[in-house]
Amino acid sequence: MTEITTLSQFLTTAKTQFQVYDLGRRVQHIDMLAFHQIESLATPYPYPIQGHAQFAIVFWDASQQHFIWFLKLALDEQGLLSPAPRSQFIEMILAALGQDPTQPLSDEQQERLANNPFNFKPSQEKLAVFNALVRKQLGQRASSQYEFAVQYLSGQVAPAQWQHIGMQGIADVCARANEFDHELHLVLSFDTAAIEVQIALCQCLEHLLISDTLADKILAKLQDAAPEHQAYFLRALASSAKHSQQAFEHLHSQASLDTNALISIAGRNWSVLKQDSSRSLYLEALALQPQAFFNQVFADIVAIPSLRNQLLGELRNPNRSVQLSQAIGGLFKAASK
Repeated sequence: MTEITTLSQFLTTAKTQFQVYDLGRRVQHIDMLAFHQIESLATPYPYPIQGHAQFAIVFWDASQQHFIWFLKLALDEQGLLSPAPRSQFIEMILAALGQDPTQPLSDEQQERLANNPFNFKPSQEKLAVFNALVRKQLGQRASSQYEFAVQYLSGQVAPAQWQHIGMQGIADVCARANEFDHELHLVLSFDTAAIEVQIALCQCLEHLLISDTLADKILAKLQDAAPEHQAYFLRALASSAKHSQQAFEHLHSQASLDTNALISIAGRNWSVLKQDSSRSLYLEALALQPQAFFNQVFADIVAIPSLRNQLLGELRNPNRSVQLSQAIGGLFKAASK
């Protein structure tokens, strides 16, 4: 038998179909060609977080029974998958199957494999969005919470009844925003729903592609929001580079680029950092934070392949402030230890 060195090889040899989703920065589908390039070490992982790739593989065989692996695999300094952990995981699978990848996985074997050292548990919000997206992509019905969520968001239930709405139901409606009148209900909910529900909506929408109409409403909410809620509305704009940019400019004009906003931009709205002026303003605001915070956030964003060269260029920017120069000096000092 040909040596199996990638997860794609294993799943193909095992006669399964599969889909891959990133669960690190934002919950989003990774197309198969991109995943093959990542696995062949031809391209860096596009959404690294804290030096790792965090993704889910959904796979199923002819019986249509679905299985899910949540995997957290280390990346090297270039952002490529480190082969050793991946090989170790594949060896664990083959050992469980007696070296026969075509053998169906029993529930017991699945449970044993789910407790592997590379497994991770997504947050409640990410898990809800992931489940909603998978159900939709596979043509399955939404969860049992979906119906009440629709009733609440469409105004059929009093706003005060928000405690009865589940995160999974909210995620189902958000993932199906282009069905029925869901988008209209989502827009109106930002005026009528309890703030707790608005926050939950934001926590789901930050992972999804939203329309300009919905983004316009969320941006308006951010501009009027209490300081402790602004970061939620900011992250909900993550799929719209234009609205993320406008939100960034508003926060900067209000001197509101605090730690929550800086973390939100690094984790979700990193498209803002592709703009030269915004990247400079962001780093200047980051330099006002404690050195350890600056080091951690800079290390995280410089690992994003689409930003790496631009951020490294900022280290040599002659127009930076004294404060930023000192923060960069502290970064190099910490890296040399």
